[in-house]
Amino acid sequence: MHDKTLTELKAGLQAGDFSSRELTEHFLERIKRHDGELNSFITVTEEQALRQADAADQAIAAGDHRLLTGLPIAHKDIFCTEGVRTSCGSRMLDNFIAPYTATAVEKMAAEGAVMLGKTNMDEFAMGSSNETSFYGPVKNPWDTERVPGGSSGGAAAGLAARLAPGATGTDTGGSIRQPAALNGVTGLKPTYGRVSRWGMIAFASSLDQAGPMAQSAEDCALMLQAMAGHDHRDSTSLNEKVDDYLGALNDDISGLTIGIPEEFFPDTLDGAIADNSRAAIRELEKLGAKVVSVSLPSVKLSVPAYYVIAPAEASSNLSRFDGVRFGHRCDDPKDLEDLYKRSRSEGFGDEVKRRILVGAYALSAGYYDAYYRRAQQVRRLIRDDFARAFEKVDVLMGPTAPETAFKLGAKKDDPVSMYMADVFTIGVNLAGLPALSMPTGFINGLPTGTQIIGNYFREGQILNVAHKYQQATDWHKQAPAFGGAQ
Repeated sequence: MHDKTLTELKAGLQAGDFSSRELTEHFLERIKRHDGELNSFITVTEEQALRQADAADQAIAAGDHRLLTGLPIAHKDIFCTEGVRTSCGSRMLDNFIAPYTATAVEKMAAEGAVMLGKTNMDEFAMGSSNETSFYGPVKNPWDTERVPGGSSGGAAAGLAARLAPGATGTDTGGSIRQPAALNGVTGLKPTYGRVSRWGMIAFASSLDQAGPMAQSAEDCALMLQAMAGHDHRDSTSLNEKVDDYLGALNDDISGLTIGIPEEFFPDTLDGAIADNSRAAIRELEKLGAKVVSVSLPSVKLSVPAYYVIAPAEASSNLSRFDGVRFGHRCDDPKDLEDLYKRSRSEGFGDEVKRRILVGAYALSAGYYDAYYRRAQQVRRLIRDDFARAFEKVDVLMGPTAPETAFKLGAKKDDPVSMYMADVFTIGVNLAGLPALSMPTGFINGLPTGTQIIGNYFREGQILNVAHKYQQATDWHKQAPAFGGAQ
């Protein structure tokens, strides 16, 4: 059963080929058998999953078929889940049992989804390799000596190894798309405000966005249909009509204009990665799409702008973790100052501390104008570049990541080199646009991905383009040998 897509499993459940309990037990068994080597899950919620599966079977028997009834889903451990540990990959929250459930998880549960557990991630979503997690690094199932990408590395690796058919992720600077590319799965970052952030532990509030990860664009459309929508509890949630993503999948793409930003194909880019993305674009040309060259001149400034804005917001958001109300508390503090200092020093890992310090510096008196304000001005320039491009084209395309999965530990001591792993994804977050990464080939047995960027609230269109591509190719169907995933 694990070789089937979410959509195929949904059809199987409706046809009575298997029950939700059988399906859930199958995936729980696979996690039990194989995740020891992969480390893609932090918490497995076996009892809860089986209860939800039994409830789903009863609903199916009664003719109540919702979007996700009986389908097992894994949730990134950044989403609060009532009664279940929500750690955010950090020692700081290792003992935190969430008292409520995030809207995105709640909405999917209301559509009948079964929660398998919580996936591993970079600590507080800060990282591009899943090596900053308090629970240890996740391994890439295509080569267990390599990283899965991050911060949603646990979700991507678990999907690639077929330990779950669908998973939620979050994307602040590429954290859904980059691991999707490095693991050969499909991942969608929706428009900022499309999916509620309520109950999702904040890293950088003006950039964070939740989204679906699965084998195919069709599966992502199914999940997004359940996740999307306005939430009055989230002030950044936009009250826009939710499109029929599933209904738009088979729209004709002849006449679609694809823009190729020259900045996404620099001379320094690995030629094989560029070739794989160009081959994907040619495949869409065969289906009737037109291709034009465009320029996004300010995008080259996206990495420096992001690494001022994101740490600034992180330093503010993470100030709530003080050892007083919840989370890690140091032993035997002498006084309040000692409590704060030692709890935060012990609770946060090196990368989180680095970003808190950078962010606090950028927001400090005398430096705010030089750094934070300037970065926000650059952010506007990047947004304007995308707006001008979308006057001429329907979607933009280019590589998701500048390289395939690198070796574990290869960039651990070089933060700047690690930050450059998100060079093609960050601009999209700064502009708040939707974007999807889909598998488009291999280099030396490792997956590569191509990114499709759409205009605001055009998730339906980019899912449609990706689906048409996936109907014409089978890269998304490839699975690693790990754990008998093939």
